[in-house]
Amino acid sequence: MEDILNKLAHSKFRGGFHLNNKMKAYVNDKGLETIKKHAYDFINTRIRPAVIKNDGKQTPMKQVHPVFIAQHATATCCRNCIYKWHKFDKNKVLNDGEVDYLVNLIMAWIRKEMKGK
Repeated sequence: MEDILNKLAHSKFRGGFHLNNKMKAYVNDKGLETIKKHAYDFINTRIRPAVIKNDGKQTPMKQVHPVFIAQHATATCCRNCIYKWHKFDKNKVLNDGEVDYLVNLIMAWIRKEMKGK
């Protein structure tokens, strides 16, 4: 996880995403387990299917939820980015292991942001 997080952080685009104070307060208020449940919900409904009608536009870029920001920072926001950075085939349903990897990457990024690193 650390290797891919470092590579993503060095990307001009991916490295520009950070949680603002409001987002950090939301994470503190809800707790990491609830945020992880949200991440699973978002990945399972917006990313996991083989065909996504609005792929590339299904993950908001504005500061609306910490998981959405984390998805952009970790290139887990759409199937094209996932293919480019993580090499998961685009036109198939993601398996449980792939979903777990994406969620764990999102959560590792959020934990780093919460620590201010």
